[in-house]
Amino acid sequence: MPGVTGNMSLGNMFCSRCGDGFEPHEKIVNSNGELWHTQCFVCAQCFRPFPDGTFYEFEGRKYCEHDFHVLFAPCCGKCGEFVIGRVIKAMNANWHPRCFRCEDCSKELADLGFIRNQGRALCHECNAQAKAVGLGKYICHKCHGVIDDKPLRFRGEVYHPYHFNCASCKVELNSDAREVKSRPGFTSNEMNELYCLRCHDKMGIPICGACRRPIEERVVTALGKHWHVEHFVCAKCEKPFLGHRHYEKKGLAYCETHYHQLFGNLCFVCNQVIAGDVFTALNKAWCVHHFACSVCDQKMNQKTKFYECDLKPVCKKCYEKYPAELRRRLRKTHEATPKKAAV
Repeated sequence: MPGVTGNMSLGNMFCSRCGDGFEPHEKIVNSNGELWHTQCFVCAQCFRPFPDGTFYEFEGRKYCEHDFHVLFAPCCGKCGEFVIGRVIKAMNANWHPRCFRCEDCSKELADLGFIRNQGRALCHECNAQAKAVGLGKYICHKCHGVIDDKPLRFRGEVYHPYHFNCASCKVELNSDAREVKSRPGFTSNEMNELYCLRCHDKMGIPICGACRRPIEERVVTALGKHWHVEHFVCAKCEKPFLGHRHYEKKGLAYCETHYHQLFGNLCFVCNQVIAGDVFTALNKAWCVHHFACSVCDQKMNQKTKFYECDLKPVCKKCYEKYPAELRRRLRKTHEATPKKAAV
């Protein structure tokens, strides 16, 4: 703001704020043809001089930068700071251009445009993806269009199959195409290509029975199929066997615990899976070392004679110590026939 020294006729010069005239040799402020006393040239809100002479004018009044922002400048809907310069008005709020971004991929939307999706601002690509997910479909990584049929998976992304041709016979691919990442004698970078199912089968690369993808590394062969190590799992708990023993039943594989829980026996005493020999008696099962007389706790084996008393085994020695009347009743109830444990 240039200051001017009064070398004009002071008779027709008046301060635009207070209306008073000027003294000879008094410093005068000239702003857009209006004259001011230096003490009158202040912010219309806080009445303080303008820092560094910078002011903002609105509806004929002048304001310092701080008060102008507080009174008139919009606040950014993301960072909360005043927006000076270009303002993006969208989603019922104001934004810095750098702050108005896609809520999925964080691209700046100021020059790309956006689509409102369930209260969120999305770029066109992310909106198409969100729409496809809602329909249970995929978005092609190449053309960004919705994939209506089965997608082709390649290098961790999904595509329309017709974007690719077989690396061997050059035929246009479909969703049955196979990605080959490595083969003996080749590096992964040299391979990592797509082949039609016919050409792939000629290579002799096994296919995983779970994910139906090629197996380029360690192969597990079981149940008449090939498997990725991490895909050969227990049919009950779905944990990989990772080389541990598995049990087969009706075309499915089970870990030892769940195989015995589903198809094996639990010990009547310890309630644990009986992994070895099983004693069965009185419609119950026991571990070998847990089958004992319920009275004296003497261990019994398959040759030991025992009697049933209160649905529990009692050895012959303890049984003979029972009162005669009790034994008579037990004999009458159980037909007095000694039973042997079965292995």
